[in-house]
Order: sequence, then C-alpha cells, then structure tokens
Amino acid sequence: MTRQPDRILPGVILMLAFCMLAPLLDVASKLASATIPVAQIVTARFAVQAALMLPVVLAMGLTLRLPLRALGHICLRALFLIFSTFSFVAAISVMPVADALAIAFVEPFILLILGRLLFKDEVGPRRIAASAVGFLGALLVIQPSLVTFGAVALWPLGTAFFFAFYMLSTRAVSGYMHPVAMQFHTAWTGVVMCLPVMILSEGTGWADFDPVWPVGLAWLWLFGVGFWGAISHICMTYALKFAPSATLAPLHYLEIVAAVALGYWIFDDFPNALTWSGIAIIVASGLYIIHRERVTARQRIVTESAGPGPHADQTPEQAKSA
Repeated sequence: MTRQPDRILPGVILMLAFCMLAPLLDVASKLASATIPVAQIVTARFAVQAALMLPVVLAMGLTLRLPLRALGHICLRALFLIFSTFSFVAAISVMPVADALAIAFVEPFILLILGRLLFKDEVGPRRIAASAVGFLGALLVIQPSLVTFGAVALWPLGTAFFFAFYMLSTRAVSGYMHPVAMQFHTAWTGVVMCLPVMILSEGTGWADFDPVWPVGLAWLWLFGVGFWGAISHICMTYALKFAPSATLAPLHYLEIVAAVALGYWIFDDFPNALTWSGIAIIVASGLYIIHRERVTARQRIVTESAGPGPHADQTPEQAKSA
C-alpha cells in the first residue's frame, strides 16, 4: 500500500471536530441506556449509520462493492468498534460520561506505541511529554473511579484498548478506500455481526443483551447514537488519512472538554476547581502539539527548499527533535 503524503493541518482540524462531536454520541448512549440494553444500543449505532451512509455513498458515485483486499481490514475495524462501543456504553450506563472518558484516555499511549511499531511513525520526546501532560490533566478532570463504581470502572480500559486498534485498522485501509465508503462498509458489517447476537439473546433475560421495544424518546436517543457516530467518525477517518496517528493522538484529550461541558449542561455534573485545572492542562497540551507540528512543518519546508547544505547530514533523530 502506498501512503499519501501527510497533510498535518487538515488532519488536526478534523481530529478537533471529532473531539467536539464524539461526546454527543456518548450523551445519546447514556440517555438511551436508561431503558435500552447496551448491546441493542451498539446494534442501533451501526444500523442507523449504515442507513445514513448509503444515500451519501450513492450520491457521491462510490461503489457499493467491498474490495476483497479490504474485507479483512473492514471486518476487524467493525469488530474493534463493536467491542469499544460496548465497553464504553456499559460504563456510562452507570458512570458519568467524563469519569469513563478520563479512564479511557490511556488509549493514546497504546496508539503511540502501536503506531511506532506498525507504521514506523516518528514519535519524538516532545510529543511523548505532551501526551503524558495531557493524561495527567485528564486525571485531574475526573479521577479514576474504581473505589466509587467498582469493577464497572474497568470497562473504559477495554474501550481504550479496542479503540486504539480501531484507529490503526482505519489507517491501514484509508490508503486505498474512500472514507465515506469505509464508514458505510464498517456500518453494515457491524450490523451483520451484531444481529445474530441480538436474536440469540432475545428472551434470555440478560440485562445488557436481551432486546426491548423502544418507547418514546428512546427512539430519538438510538437515532442520535448512529447519527453522531457517523458524523464524528467520518471526521476521524479523514484525519487519519491526512496525518500520522502519533500526531493526532494527543489531540484526542480535547474530547474531554466537550464531555465535561455536555455533562454539566445535560446531567448537571458541575466541574470543580480541580476539574477546571485539568481542562486547562489538556487544552495547553493540545495547543502545544499543534504548535510543534507547525514549527516542524515549516522547518521541513525550509530544509527541502534549501536543498543539500549544512543540514543535509542530519540524522533522522536530529531532524525529529528539531
């Protein structure tokens, strides 16, 4: 697979859009979980997303055929997203959204390591330091809640692990598949995987799996899960097409800013002074990453335009830390 040249700024902008929209998916999931089993919410997310993406695919003139070489990546992508979504919805059905999100923010560390091992991403010490600072800020926003919520607080760790693999599988297929087509094929593949589980679970009495008929606003919440999932993940998919995962990972911390704001507005979770301190650290960390990428990009342009010269004998490590 030949990878397109990185375009850092569009990737950063799209990742920021993902961070602002993704918490709306979490809010809809939490509202739905009051009356709808977790597995049914996950299934609805994929079904609504597939229905929304189909006319978009047709309007754009994209093929509905799934290339054979993409089949494995799409199936893995759907499977990782199913596990990641189930883990997070199971957590926020009991915990506040921001609590679960804070614990799930170990994911960028996993992503940095996997991005380096699988894609040979350049991960300099400054990006690693910014990731660590951002994670500390996330912990200040909402402390991990093992004592308060018990074993349910471990569910966001599953979200972190599976979402990291989801993002890497997204990058693996983004080099040869249009992002809109990718979202559509992931959605219907997810439906195919989830429906047998729902059918077999009917009447079992398992709280997280036994489906029920939605009533009233539950229909709106289920639609919102799929709608915001489709929109936010299109942004994330395009972001990964433009920029390396190691570059985008620290920006993911900004998602908690929107999560805290929505939690206060909808669920009356008012942030305390410690939380605002954490938010400030997260924002500062994200802005620093954007600044470093712009500086590095400018230095790269200057070096390339100058041609062979005093910097031509720099090692990759020297160029990376510049």
